[in-house]
Amino acid sequence: MAWPRPRFPYVQKRHRVGLLSLRLWLRHMLFWGGAIGVGLAATAFALSADYAHELFRRMAAVSSWLPLLVTPLALAGVAALTQRYFKGAEGSGIPQTIAALRMTEDGDRNAVLSLRLAAAKMLLTCVGLAGGASVGREGPTVQVGAALLYNLRWLVRFPRHLMERGLIVAGGGAGVAAAFNTPLAGVVFAIEEMARSFEERSSGILITAVIIAGLAAVYVQGNYTYFGATSATLNDASGWFGVLLCGLAGGLLGGGFSRLVLAFSTHGLPGRAGGFVRTHPVGFAAMCGLALALIGLASGGAVFGSGYVEAKHLIEGSGGVSAGYGVWKILATLVSFVSGIPGGLFAPSLSAGAGIGQFVAGLVNQADAGALIVIGMAAYFAGVVQAPITAFVIVMEMTDNHAMVVPLMLATLLATAVSRVVCPRPLYKALATNYLARVRPAA
Repeated sequence: MAWPRPRFPYVQKRHRVGLLSLRLWLRHMLFWGGAIGVGLAATAFALSADYAHELFRRMAAVSSWLPLLVTPLALAGVAALTQRYFKGAEGSGIPQTIAALRMTEDGDRNAVLSLRLAAAKMLLTCVGLAGGASVGREGPTVQVGAALLYNLRWLVRFPRHLMERGLIVAGGGAGVAAAFNTPLAGVVFAIEEMARSFEERSSGILITAVIIAGLAAVYVQGNYTYFGATSATLNDASGWFGVLLCGLAGGLLGGGFSRLVLAFSTHGLPGRAGGFVRTHPVGFAAMCGLALALIGLASGGAVFGSGYVEAKHLIEGSGGVSAGYGVWKILATLVSFVSGIPGGLFAPSLSAGAGIGQFVAGLVNQADAGALIVIGMAAYFAGVVQAPITAFVIVMEMTDNHAMVVPLMLATLLATAVSRVVCPRPLYKALATNYLARVRPAA
C-alpha cells in the first residue's frame, strides 16, 4: 500500500517561493513608502499649522480688536469652501475615518478617503488656525494618514481585509503617532478608538505603519516631546485628592462638551435658529467666528488656536493663564467645532484640561502644580473621547513622565465613568453614525 506524499515539504516550498515573490516585495515597499509619506505629511501639516497660528498672533498683536473682523471672515470663508467643494472635510476627521470602516460600498469609502479631501483637510484647517479657530491638527491627521495608506491599493493589490479595514486603521494610528511623536499612543488609539474589534492578522501592518511614520516625523523634526518634558509628581495626600477632583471635573466637563456637540450634530438648534443654520451654514459660521472673537477678548486672547503654547507653558511653569482658562477654552472649542469648519479636538481638549488641572491645583494647594496640570489634561481628554487608555498613554508619552502612570490611569478611568453618565454615547462613534446617516441617503 502506497502512503500519500506528505504535504509539509510542499508547503515549505510554496512559502519560500512566496518570500521571493516580486509582487510581495513590491507590496511591502509601497506600504513602507506610504507610511513614510504619512510621517512626512504629518510633519508638513504641523509646520504649516504652527506658521498659520503665528500669522494670527502677529495680526492680533497689532490690535486685540482685529479678531472681531478677521475671525468671522475666516470661519465663514472656510465653511463656504467646505460646503461647496469639499463635503466630508468638516470636523475632526476621526468620525469620517471610523465611518469609512463601517461603509460597505467602495465608492462611499473612496469618497471620504480621497487624496483630494485629505489635501483640503490640511489646507482648510491651517486657514482656520490663521483665523484664530480653536481647533487642532491631530484629528485631521488621522483622516490624512488613513487616506494616504488606503489609496495605495491603486498601485498594488492588497488582501481584501487590508483594503477594507487594515490600511485605514494603520493609517489612522500612524497619523496619531506622527502628529504627537507618540508611537505607543498611535497603536493604542487605533485599537481602542478606531477598531474596537482588533484582528490579529492586521496587527503587524498596524504596528509597522506606526513605527515607520513616527520615525519619518522624528527624522525631520527631531526626537521631541510634544508638550515638553516634566518630572512633576504628587507630593502628599492633597495631591491624590486633586487627582480625584480632576477625574470628576474632567468627566463632567468632557461629557458635557460631548453631549452638546452630539445634540447639535444630531438635532441642531430648535425653531428658527435651527432653520437658519440649515439654510445659511456660511452665515452661521460667521456668527460662530464672532462669538469666538468675543470669547477671545474675554479671555485675554488666550483661547485662540490649538492651545499648544498655553498648555506647554503651564506644564513647564514658564507662564500662566487666568484661572478660568479651562472653561474659556472649552467654550472656544465648542463654538469652533459646531461652526462646521475642518479641525480636530485633540490639542484643544488637552489644553483645556491643562487649565482645569491648574485650577484644581490652586484649590488643593498642590506644591507641584505641574503634576495636576498633566492629570487634568488626561482627565478632560478622557472625558471628551471616552478612551481612557489612549488618554493616559498619550499624555504620558507627550510629557515623558512615566512616574505618573498610576494617577493618570486613575484619573482617566474615573473621568470616563463620569462622562458616560453625562453622555452615554462615545463622541467619535456617535459622530461617525451621524455622518453615515447623512451620506447614505445621497449615495
